[in-house]
Amino acid sequence: MVRPIGVIDSGVGGLTVVKEMLIHLPNESLIYIGDDKRCPYGSRSAEEVLKFTIEMAEALSEMDIKMLVIACNTATAIALEEIRQRFNFPVVGVIVPGARAAVATSKTQKIAVLGTTRTIKSSAYQNEIIKQSPYAMVYPLDCPEFVPLVEKGQYKSREAGVVVENRLSKLNGENFDIAILGCTHYPLLEAHIKKSLPPDVQIISSAVETVRDVEMVLTEHNIVNKGLLRQAPVFYTTGPQAAFKAIVCDWLEMENPDIRSLMLS
Repeated sequence: MVRPIGVIDSGVGGLTVVKEMLIHLPNESLIYIGDDKRCPYGSRSAEEVLKFTIEMAEALSEMDIKMLVIACNTATAIALEEIRQRFNFPVVGVIVPGARAAVATSKTQKIAVLGTTRTIKSSAYQNEIIKQSPYAMVYPLDCPEFVPLVEKGQYKSREAGVVVENRLSKLNGENFDIAILGCTHYPLLEAHIKKSLPPDVQIISSAVETVRDVEMVLTEHNIVNKGLLRQAPVFYTTGPQAAFKAIVCDWLEMENPDIRSLMLS
């Protein structure tokens, strides 16, 4: 039997990580949990985020996953180290890969970070960027309106474009060459984000970079699925199935994904 990789997020944002995993890790089986019922995490207390993240990790542990990807920047910022201590499978977060790619790509070391309120307040990205590049300038911006737009399936709408433009106008006058999408929901808004930033600003997605770390960890722990036939991805949501399924079908281009409901305390 193929042991799966578990992926967790506050809602549908982690599907951006899943999309990259399906492309770059075609032999691996995936189980995804989106906590849509309690989304967004960005406005939650650290205690709530930690509790919810542990609950999802425990649910996946019972499903015998071989590693866990915390595909949520807020949960990574708050809960990564605690999850690593509690469970015996390897755990990958999304902040270090995103920060590393930004530092490596930036020519000026002037980097904007777009994230949820909780992620920005945690200073996790700011600290990691400065750790890797001590003289970097970081321009953090919380974007609390973005996740609800994605969760409602409105990420392609004209309204979303207006909301994104208004929020990113707060960065007008700042001279940066990299913008990190510090929330895995944000790649679904990337077209709007690109239009709202100067044309020479390069966008770094933590989702894309995280998959590179997943590949490394699979190899390091000798848990790559080399021969066994992988199973179709399974998607759990704690919220309404219909809205969740619509976004899975659209973003992952799947006709009939395996969507299931999950009750967490």
